[in-house]
Amino acid sequence: MSTLVDPVERAFLGVETSVSGQRWVSRLDQAGLNRALAISQTHGFSDIIARVLAGRGVSMDDAVSFLDPTIRNLMPDPDVLTDCRKAAIRIVQAIERSENVVIFGDYDVDGATSSALMFRTLRHYGLEPSIYIPDRIFEGYGPNPTAIGQLIDKGATLIVTVDCGSTSFEALAVAAERGVDVVVIDHHQTGHALPICHALVNPNRDDDLSGQGHLCAAGVVFMVLVNLTRILREAGDKRVASFDLLALLDLVALGTVCDVVPLKGLNRAYVVKGLIAARRMGNPGLSALFQKAGLGGPVTPYHFGFMIGPRINAGGRIGDAALGSRLLAMEDASEAMDIATRLDELNRERQAMEIAMLAEAEAEALAEYGDGSDASVIVTARQNWHPGIVGLLASRLKDKFRRPAFAIAFDVNGKGTGSGRSINGFDMGRMVRAAVDAGILVKGGGHAMAAGLTVERAQLGKLRSFFQDAAEKTVRSLVASQTLKIDGALGAAGANIALLDQLEMAGPYGSGHAQPVFAFPAHRIVDTRQIGVNHIKITLEGPDRSRLDGMAFRALETPLGDFLLGALGMTVHVAGCLSADQWQGNKRIQLRIIDAAKAL
Repeated sequence: MSTLVDPVERAFLGVETSVSGQRWVSRLDQAGLNRALAISQTHGFSDIIARVLAGRGVSMDDAVSFLDPTIRNLMPDPDVLTDCRKAAIRIVQAIERSENVVIFGDYDVDGATSSALMFRTLRHYGLEPSIYIPDRIFEGYGPNPTAIGQLIDKGATLIVTVDCGSTSFEALAVAAERGVDVVVIDHHQTGHALPICHALVNPNRDDDLSGQGHLCAAGVVFMVLVNLTRILREAGDKRVASFDLLALLDLVALGTVCDVVPLKGLNRAYVVKGLIAARRMGNPGLSALFQKAGLGGPVTPYHFGFMIGPRINAGGRIGDAALGSRLLAMEDASEAMDIATRLDELNRERQAMEIAMLAEAEAEALAEYGDGSDASVIVTARQNWHPGIVGLLASRLKDKFRRPAFAIAFDVNGKGTGSGRSINGFDMGRMVRAAVDAGILVKGGGHAMAAGLTVERAQLGKLRSFFQDAAEKTVRSLVASQTLKIDGALGAAGANIALLDQLEMAGPYGSGHAQPVFAFPAHRIVDTRQIGVNHIKITLEGPDRSRLDGMAFRALETPLGDFLLGALGMTVHVAGCLSADQWQGNKRIQLRIIDAAKAL
């Protein structure tokens, strides 16, 4: 009598330990396979689409609507957000009274898009708001008492903070003392105590029951603006008819993708509909950035995340923090191109700085932690690092060592500004807040996957020990059980544009909605070489002699890169994600390699 073995219990293709130290498993267990079969048979979807949907938790009943996410179906009544109606009413009052409104934003993409959303809306309704973005180095994140006082001195009667403000107790107390209302629109985690303000709209505050905590700030701002539009329509404001709020979804999609929030529920609708808006090139600033980035083909989440986002962030990291929000808010195409050119230049400067700093960070990490196998959290620090780039260093270190990582830039006075990036399954924000409560950090906060902190140099050793102890049990367990989930096996001939078009139906992919991963069993490497600074390009040949090009990005001097460079002529198993490479109007398939193993 035979016993059925759950597919997830068996190693996919027998790969127990890949060159990257991962066990390959099927994304679908037996229940998932049954669900995929039901989706395919009930709705007539292809087997591959059914498997992808089932592997991401989509039920048979929800499959059709999942492939066509709409704002109407997925956005709840904005009133379910605590304080949302109160915030919208106060902003409407500012419109009716022609008040002096200041939008106080953050210096990243989510902050820039949120600021531009609010600015464009208020300007349509007759106001001339101003945008204030704090300097990352001299002011730090969020509202500060000095800036708030100066804005009030200049005549601000309403301050709307976007992507910040939920923990700005001292700054918002200044506004309250001077009789100026503040409306906070944010998404960052909060404690039980909240600052004094007129309204605080944040789906992650303790008393919010909306279930929309996965939204980025731009997504929350959009819900406030939906409420504002409804209030104005009910009041008979004729300007509502000439305002296309949905046309601003390109900004919401950009913020959603770049803030790496889960692409589920309303976020999927934001991105799907936002991509449609972006392809119309209606925003002069976005259009200029696409031109500078050399966009080829229709706008995709990849273009947002890897071409547009870094250029906007470059302003906040090493240049003028307000450049991004100004660019996205403006209408003049010529001026937009000037700013886009400046951001493009800053991004190149940022890339050069990152390369130099990363070499130092990796050297320090190796000296401090060896191969990292005994570390639960990687913490690196230098005095000469640029504070605006430490987040990028943390991300690279996290990828290299497969552990939560921090990079900290100390100034000459011994004050360190740091940023961290986590691995799936470990809540970094909670750990940082615990370090604040323990008196080790001056301040800090964040969410599960990313955090920021301020620390005195004298506390660095204690901080390393605290993080090591706080994370050891969880991280050790996560690292020991590292698996790569495979959606299916393909041959080089089966990786074609038709398949990719089908896969895009189930997208967009990103955080919380993983891009499909396919294994290519027993393919021979017929070409392998280094491309650019640290990428590896290979050509795979299947048993039927069909070929497929693949790229392993930033793989040089990693176990994966070393293996691929030394595997010419070998037959291997390769795993990766499929994408379209657009060049001079031609579209061809490419494999983004994420792991490999010897074919036994």
